[in-house]
Order: sequence, then structure tokens, then C-alpha cells
Amino acid sequence: MNYPLFVSDFDGTLLRPDGTVSRETVRAIADYRRAGGIFAVCTGRMLTSILPRLPALGLTEGVVAAYQGATVAEIGTGRLLRDEAFSREAAVSLVARLEEMGVHIHIYTVGALFCNRRDALLAQYEAVCGVKGTVPDVPLSVLCRTERIVKVLIMCEAREQERLFGLCTEKFSREFFVTRSAPTLIEFMPEGQTKAAAIGFLGQYYGVPREKIAAIGDEKNDLPMLGAAGGRFAVANAAQELKKIATVVPSCTEDGVAYALQHYAMGEDL
Repeated sequence: MNYPLFVSDFDGTLLRPDGTVSRETVRAIADYRRAGGIFAVCTGRMLTSILPRLPALGLTEGVVAAYQGATVAEIGTGRLLRDEAFSREAAVSLVARLEEMGVHIHIYTVGALFCNRRDALLAQYEAVCGVKGTVPDVPLSVLCRTERIVKVLIMCEAREQERLFGLCTEKFSREFFVTRSAPTLIEFMPEGQTKAAAIGFLGQYYGVPREKIAAIGDEKNDLPMLGAAGGRFAVANAAQELKKIATVVPSCTEDGVAYALQHYAMGEDL
């Protein structure tokens, strides 16, 4: 066993564009676990969005990392093992400035999603993630004064993302972790709350040194996770930034996670 702990992103890595995970990938995960390996998912999704998807992967026990790793929970019970969030002051400040920009905003508590508008983008997000957003009667920055906010997100048209991401990076990256997780999403986390922190937590939790942890992803929010792991893998559909630092395996539609498990985590290819 080259890598006894294997951490995978979900959307675009395990999950195919049609919203499914292939039988070959599910079999490979089962084979890896039977051989003694620990398989964990680390995603930017809400905990309530990822938990229902895990049984189809054969994962009914162990832990899952959500919200870029800021939240880690037991799969079987939902009990929180890691629970990080913005300070109240930081959340209010960030969201108020985003409101001034006139963008579509989401704010997240551990279990709830609040939005500043209901439109086609939100409907698409709800359908993909299997969650429902609430549009409150007050500005989201006001809601941040009473709610504990784990993540903040901007939704935009794909053609607008590059411009908005550059603007947000310039305005906010000194205070927050700003990243992209999909062509229509720009995400904001408290400084230090990245998937790298999840790798650190999972390694400690399972007693596996970082050099024996493998990680695989497809988007820029996965860069910290790959950077913190000993084995670094990117599916062929990944952003170029990941491919530059990782071993490239087949795409998510061609069972890239299964390939990495079979040929690298358990196999002889290094």
C-alpha cells in the first residue's frame, strides 16, 4: 500500500458531468478499503449536500470534510469533529462589501444556505447540490450579525468569472482565502481554512503522515490539498494549475479516481 489514506474531491473528480459516479470507481474504492486503505471525500459542498451522496460510494462510516475542510464530520452520525467559521466581524465586513458590488451572494452556516436573490443560477445550484436556499427579508450582512458563517460564495455567469475573480482576489485575498471551485462559483473562506487544513486534520485523525497521504482534484480550490499531500493527482479535466504539480490520471468521465487508486495508491507506479 503506497498511500494508506486517499483524499478525493467530489464534483468534477469523483462526480461525472451527468451527476453520477461510475460503477468502476465505486468498485475501486471498495477494493482499496478492503486492502486496508482509508478513503475520504473533501469537498467545498455543504455537509447536508455531501452526506446523502456518500452511501452510493460505499461510505457509511469514517469521516467527510465539507466547506473546503472547515467542517469535518462523522459520516454515520453527523457529529462534528472540526468546526471552523468566520469571526462575526469578518463575515459582516466581507458580505457588506460584496453587497456593494451588486453580486449574487450565498452565505452558509453549518446546516443552512442563505442567498440574496432567487434566479436561474440559484435554481441550477439547488438542483446540482440537492439543497434549498433561503432568501431572507434582511440584507445578508445583517444576517451575519446573528448567524455563524462558515463560507461565503459568489455565483456568476461563467463568462464573468475571470473578471470577478481577479477583482475579488485584488480586494479580499489579504484577508481571506479566495478561490474557484466551478466555472460559476467564487468562494471565500477564513484565512487558513483550505483543503490543506483538512489534509492536516485527517492525517492526525487517522495517524497517517502527510507523505503517505494521496489527494486528487480538478479545480483551483484543490491546490492547497494537493500541495499538502505526499501523493498528488489531477484528473485530465483539471485546471492547468493542478496539472503542473500533480500526476495526471484519466478524466472524471474515464474513472480517473479508480485509476489513481489501482495504479498508484495500491499499485507499483510512483
